[in-house]
This record gives sequence, structure tokens and C-alpha cells, in this order.
Amino acid sequence: MGFLQHGHAMTDPSPFDLPERREPAFNVPAVVVALGAVLIAIHLVRYHVLSVPADNEVLVLFAFWPVRYVPEVLASGSAPGGLAADAWGFLSYAFLHGGTAHVLFNLLWMATFGSALARRFGTARFLAFSALCAIGGAAAHLATHFGEAVPMIGASAAVSGQMAGALRFVFELGGPLGAIRRTDPGAYRIPAVPLLRSLTNPQVFGFMAVWFGINLLFGLWSAPLTGEDASIAWQAHIGGFLAGLALFPLFDPVRRW
Repeated sequence: MGFLQHGHAMTDPSPFDLPERREPAFNVPAVVVALGAVLIAIHLVRYHVLSVPADNEVLVLFAFWPVRYVPEVLASGSAPGGLAADAWGFLSYAFLHGGTAHVLFNLLWMATFGSALARRFGTARFLAFSALCAIGGAAAHLATHFGEAVPMIGASAAVSGQMAGALRFVFELGGPLGAIRRTDPGAYRIPAVPLLRSLTNPQVFGFMAVWFGINLLFGLWSAPLTGEDASIAWQAHIGGFLAGLALFPLFDPVRRW
């Protein structure tokens, strides 16, 4: 979404002499572009530079493996990477993806909802918020898949948290997607109403109903994600989304409604 540009006053102005206003062709915050570039670069290196054994080693060390947290495995520190990998696995999994479609799908949603959140939060808050949502998604996955020896990868939990954060203000009156909307940077600084009150907004309620419905269908049907034997970690999506809803008031720099 482009911003309206306001020119300086001119002597004896004429509307026919004003230069044509142009919307930027690529209007995504720098932090979102940089994060997307990192995800793409990691994906390209894994699939086009590393050998299969080397890529498998990356998965062993940086994917999220619920089996690592079985008490006897965790206490022994015998899993590859040791206790350090046990800790960083809650976040590092979000930088790995199962295929090109997987990473592009996440980048599409991050460009849409993450951009709105980044404009409101700024770089540092946006990155910290996204990291905590990824951790929340891993925690939800661990709680529902405890002890499983199947890895989880992908930025979907972080992106789900970004969706939840953006949902708190984009549909408000004056917000970028509100029924009455602004198109200037102030659209991203609209005060957020309390969460329960926001649910009375049909746009917010409808979005959440569809989003949760789709993820529950993923769980019931075990929908394929990419490749064989891959499925969508829908519990992680929900964990990231709920983390985003809970964390938004703590990170929001705009005074509450």
C-alpha cells in the first residue's frame, strides 16, 4: 500500500502544473525485505549448494525436534549440538523451509501482514516480536507432539504471530484496511482497542474464524505441505497466533485506545 505524498506550497500554484504523484512500486519495510532475503538465501544454499548429507546435518542441528526434550535425552545432553541446540532449536527452525512453495507462501503473508506490523513497531520490536511468536509456535508443537522424532521447520508460526499483531489495528476505523481507512503513515498508528472489543468488529471476527477454521481443517485432514511425508504443523501456527495476540500489548508503542 502506497503512502500519499504531500508537496510543498508553491507561489501561484496551479493544479495543472503539479508533478504527477507516483506510488512506490515496491513498498515493503526494509526489515521485512531483509528478513525475506535471509530466508531465501538460506533456502538457496541448502538446496543448491550443500550436499544432501550436509543439508541433513543442518536439519539435525537447527530444525525443531520434539524428541530432544524427552527427559532422559535432554538431561544427557547427548543429542547433536547438545544443550545449546536444545535452546536455539526453538527459534532456528523458523529459518528453514521444506521447499520453494513453502518459503514463498510464508514470504507472501509476511509481506502483507508483517509489513503493517513493522511500520507500527519499528525494526527492533518487530524482530523481537516475531522471534517470540516463533518460540511460542515451537512450544505449542512440543506440547502436542512431545517425544516425536519428526522435525518441524518453517517461519509459519512467526508469520501467524505477525498476522495476529496486525489484526489488532489494521481493521480499525482509520486503519489501512478499516471500513473507513487512511492511506498515510498514520494509518499504522491507529490506537488498538481492547482485544475483546476488537472481536465485535465483523472484519476481525470473520478473519479469525476463517483462519482458525483453515488450520483446524489442516489438522483433521493432515493436509500435505511440500513433498512426501510432509504435513502442516497447524498447532505451531495456532501457538504463534495466540502468542501474537498475547504479546501485542507489551510491544505496541502506540498509546492504547
